Amino acid sequence: MEFYIVDVFAEQKYQGNPLAVLLPDRELTTEEMQQIAKEINFSETTFIMSGKQRDGGYPVRIFTPDVEIPFAGHPSLGTAFVIHHRLDPDKSRHILLNLGVGQIPVSFAEGSDNELWMKQQQPIFGEAIAPSVIAEILQISVEDIQTAYPIHVSSTGLPSVIVPLKTLDAVRKCEVDPRKYKAFLENIADANLLVFSEETLHEQNDLHVRVFVNDTGYYEDPATGSANGNLAGYLLKHECLQKSVIQLRIEQGYAAGRPSLLHIDASKNGDAYDINIGGRVFFVAKGEWL
Repeated sequence: MEFYIVDVFAEQKYQGNPLAVLLPDRELTTEEMQQIAKEINFSETTFIMSGKQRDGGYPVRIFTPDVEIPFAGHPSLGTAFVIHHRLDPDKSRHILLNLGVGQIPVSFAEGSDNELWMKQQQPIFGEAIAPSVIAEILQISVEDIQTAYPIHVSSTGLPSVIVPLKTLDAVRKCEVDPRKYKAFLENIADANLLVFSEETLHEQNDLHVRVFVNDTGYYEDPATGSANGNLAGYLLKHECLQKSVIQLRIEQGYAAGRPSLLHIDASKNGDAYDINIGGRVFFVAKGEWL
């Protein structure tokens, strides 16, 4: 079958988060897709299950090296990019993906063939988590945590624990303790960890973010659309920026050696959230899976 590798939430090739997108030419079992995802060993691999739309959208399945997941951000943008350029003869600028969480709309920015935006589902929020618990997992001091806002799970489809930190230095110091994170996943919340600060590396950006994922090795993800959508919901819920409408540039991936730029365009009206995450995508490679 044909496959493509793209870099998502990048400013140029070899930045952002790499994604493998496969176009099966025969029926694949879930086990086969999981084995392929583990062989590729990217944070996610997607399979476009049909070149034809069903209920107005393209059926897509997303796998980490360990499990199938119902939704993720950079796979949504990267897969829609491949569909637009390689599968859709009409070159539609609005694409629906049929994912495990339901239909996710992805659109191209006006005048661009590689900047895409996706609309995320309404956020769900969890109970507050003690700062001391998170500080132990991240091996930082409780004093590094910005306690003006609570720590809790936020989810628009794939949950994140949102952790506000006081400084860029505090974000840089974070290093996951695997044993304590494993206990946290088993006993408190099955979610990745997103830490952020309002201090940034580049003055044109608004927030500096790191995301540690709950997968094999507890590695760091260089660019995480779903988690930044969760962050958008969190920021609006707690009025962290004293605004009900936010447009933000998010820098991520520097500690992982993959500089990334994500855009948040989100608003809150009463209990209704409108959360959109955008970024650029680049083709890196194509080939045949044997």
